[in-house]
Amino acid sequence: MAGELKLQTPSRRLVLISNRLPISLSRANGKWQITSSSGGLVTAMGPVLRNRGGMWIGWPGTVDSPGMGRLMDAQQEKFGFSLAPVMLTQEEQENFYFGFSNKIIWPLFHGLQSLCDYNPAYWTAYEVVNLKFAHSILENSSSDDYIWIHDYHLMSSAKYLRGLGMKSPIGFFLHIPFPPPDIFHKLPWRTQILEGLLEFDLLGFQTSRHKRNFMHAVRTMLPELRPVGKGQISRIPLGGREVRVGHFPIGIDYKSFSINAASPEVEHQVIGLHDAFPGCTKILGVDRLDYTKGLPYKLDGFRNALQNYPELRRKVTLIQVVVPSREDIPEYHALKAEIERLVGQINGQFADPGWLPIHYTFRSLKRDELLAYYRACEVALVTPLEDGMNLVAKEYCACSEPDGGVLILSEFAGAAAQLRGSAIIVNPYDLEGVAAAINEACMMDASSRSSRMRKLQRVIKDQDIFWWVDSFLQAGISSELEDYPMLLQARQGQVDDSWWWESV
Repeated sequence: MAGELKLQTPSRRLVLISNRLPISLSRANGKWQITSSSGGLVTAMGPVLRNRGGMWIGWPGTVDSPGMGRLMDAQQEKFGFSLAPVMLTQEEQENFYFGFSNKIIWPLFHGLQSLCDYNPAYWTAYEVVNLKFAHSILENSSSDDYIWIHDYHLMSSAKYLRGLGMKSPIGFFLHIPFPPPDIFHKLPWRTQILEGLLEFDLLGFQTSRHKRNFMHAVRTMLPELRPVGKGQISRIPLGGREVRVGHFPIGIDYKSFSINAASPEVEHQVIGLHDAFPGCTKILGVDRLDYTKGLPYKLDGFRNALQNYPELRRKVTLIQVVVPSREDIPEYHALKAEIERLVGQINGQFADPGWLPIHYTFRSLKRDELLAYYRACEVALVTPLEDGMNLVAKEYCACSEPDGGVLILSEFAGAAAQLRGSAIIVNPYDLEGVAAAINEACMMDASSRSSRMRKLQRVIKDQDIFWWVDSFLQAGISSELEDYPMLLQARQGQVDDSWWWESV
């Protein structure tokens, strides 16, 4: 059993750092509660690090408390990698996470600069927490480890690691978009952020567009630098060193999704979904509660489809799942109220006895439940206003049967760069265009559906999460994931990782 294993420490490790650990801890009635952390990073990176004896450094979602260390030790034996918590005060959480990260960087980098709150206290907290993470990285790593830092919360961390004497190569990957220079230029601390990012050895972005935006910002705001090179990897000479800059579209664990979606447990739920919506083409939306996901536009686009194509009425149902997120932020409360108002309006306008146009759910889904939705629904409607990648689009394709499933995808999702050949690409602001895409998807013949889905699955399978890691490591340190082998127990099948898959 996993609880009987003692985690090995390999000589060469992947040390992954993100704002949050893959688990979140909280106390209720004097007892610890453990839940998986939400977000695409956890879903994507869990299979990579699992059972390789590496380390994940991040905030556990709570303040330090007696007994937490023992709890961490128990979880790392289940995962097959170590967990190192970085503890934040309540004030740091407010100003660093809810403040600078989510009231400045998140909206700005998604092109929604009108929602930014440029409070100077947020920047101060951001720097303090990045320094705190740098100390934790130094304490928990060795010179043989590869340090891989993730996402917009920690863009200043390399600057502090260099100041503390770290010489090892440090990689950074931005999971969200990098905005065009005219938007990035609005950030009061734009120069400090750029200079902090240039302390990394390799900077990774999701798409060539995001990479170009960054390079343009460097040329515009740091004109003394002379970037060179085109294509996937460019270089920025910087004194006696150089920074490599590339685009690496993140993938998913395609094999795991496709195999689990075909399991008897999932198939049982798929049959239940078909029985619950007889005679209807099921259109699926799965989105976090976030203004970047464009949910009001999606709902209005669906309303437009029912108005413009009355033949769809009683023949289609939108199953919209909204996953709770950042519920402490007032803007998200207002967004939830707007979504529920629109759902009520549309259902009230078009519902007939025995048919409800929108089936709305506001909660997180268990893994098997999510896979069943992916497997059962004939159409996926993925229409963010701006997104670094959007893994829901790829997960849906991986879980679909080869002869079924049509993906409608926003042109502003990073995934569109890879999938535009076979997905139906839409502008989420174009309500009539979205409506036309919904009608096209619902009326598509079986041969076209099958051809499109097989092509989508081929791309997603070939460029999966392990391909992504290899691409990044090759660019960063001429290495591959195989250079960080599985632990002996895992290779012999002794590590029980079912808890991980159940948790995500």
